[in-house]
Amino acid sequence: MGIKLNLSKKDKIFFIVFLIIYIVVAVLNYKHVGKLEGVGQRWIIGIGISENITLRLNPLTVIMSWAIMVFLMLSAVKFKKNLRIIPSRFQAFFEYILSFIYEIVEDSIPRKELVKPVFYISATLFLFIVISNILGGFPGIQVVPTDEGIKISLFQDTWFSPTADINTNATYAVMVLILSHAFAIKVKGFWRWFKSFFEPNPLMFPMNVIGELAKPISHSLRLFGNIAGGGILVLILSYMTKYIFIPVILWGFFGLFVGVIQALVFSMLAIAYISAQIE
Repeated sequence: MGIKLNLSKKDKIFFIVFLIIYIVVAVLNYKHVGKLEGVGQRWIIGIGISENITLRLNPLTVIMSWAIMVFLMLSAVKFKKNLRIIPSRFQAFFEYILSFIYEIVEDSIPRKELVKPVFYISATLFLFIVISNILGGFPGIQVVPTDEGIKISLFQDTWFSPTADINTNATYAVMVLILSHAFAIKVKGFWRWFKSFFEPNPLMFPMNVIGELAKPISHSLRLFGNIAGGGILVLILSYMTKYIFIPVILWGFFGLFVGVIQALVFSMLAIAYISAQIE
């Protein structure tokens, strides 16, 4: 039994225009592909705060993160304004995603009064990360450092994904760690929460502390490794095929399939860490 895609007229026009532009740019790139530079490197600028302190910043991480946040806010406003009893495809899609996450949170969190706060956290993380990862599946503008300076490429790589920056993932992982212990203090009380670090006996205190500190490290590196590593692999294989046909398949696999799975894994681990602390 075959799968039939029902595309609207606007969708068909969009895909035809995109395909034409992609083929034209691919042919032009084929003739002007130079040596592969800047693999695994990031566009970093230094901002001097004081004489001895310099803030290192990736402008693409900031720009793309804000672009995703604005997109999510606009989508939320549109979703709220267009709520209908008979949902549109846009409404049904969002309701399906949110209800799926809510059911997981409801089954995992033992304290019912904490279900909604944990749902807001996990749903926000999932939506931001999944959009960020999916950007890695669409050709776009990339900025990479080379020996000659900054190089801006069009359709030779995907849009920069904020989750390909370890700082983004580490920030969210640390946030989840802090929130999980904040919920634990609220549920158990401070002294009971503090006592849990010495269970089952006081000799386990160092191991319990190390175990908690290891959570954000593994939480962030898992996402970073899949997204950044997948991006580097796609870039190398795309260079070998002169950016013509294979990149489309690879971008789709790593950006859409792997991106969605990793966003779901990150959100599920956040729910699991919070649930473990408040049980």
